[in-house]
Amino acid sequence: MAKEPTSATATEQATAESTAASQAATSNDSATAKPTTSATDDQATNAKTTVDPKDQQLADLQKQVDQKDDQMLRAQAELVNMQNRFKKEQASIIKYDGQSLAKDVLPVLDNLERALATDADDDAAKQLKKGVEMVYGHLQEALKKHSVTEVAAAGETFDPTIHQAVQTVPATDEHPADTVVQVLQKGYLFKDRTLRPAMVVVAQ
Repeated sequence: MAKEPTSATATEQATAESTAASQAATSNDSATAKPTTSATDDQATNAKTTVDPKDQQLADLQKQVDQKDDQMLRAQAELVNMQNRFKKEQASIIKYDGQSLAKDVLPVLDNLERALATDADDDAAKQLKKGVEMVYGHLQEALKKHSVTEVAAAGETFDPTIHQAVQTVPATDEHPADTVVQVLQKGYLFKDRTLRPAMVVVAQ
């Protein structure tokens, strides 16, 4: 009678051990499966954030090309501006070629005018004066041929761009204010430039 309880107890212990082993195995399987799922998620995230080196290299090359294009366009624009400035300067040089020579000739013209302003008493002086008149006339024609013209002054309204006031006198009915009363030295233009302003007396 004493052996039956012993046999039942052994059976219950075996059953309990088997259940515990099964639970332990299930727990181990669950613990092992969790890291696998986490590793998969990390790999997917890394795949999304990682940039292909070829794509990055292509983007860098495109940026360099854009910079070179911009530099080329700027260089072309600067070249065009330089060409335009050169053409303008060249045209100005051609247009006003001979200005220095014409300016140097003006004192000679002034001296001839002073010589013609003197009185000739005898025949020799008259012949000399006639020769001076011929030289003066030829010189004037040569200057006009090269676009050197006399500044209009006497009786004109004072213009500071072509007149130089060296003296003033009171204005009258005959000579209103800002009117050129007298020309002390003739002025000349070279084309559209003032070669030498006229020295004048102005009414104020």
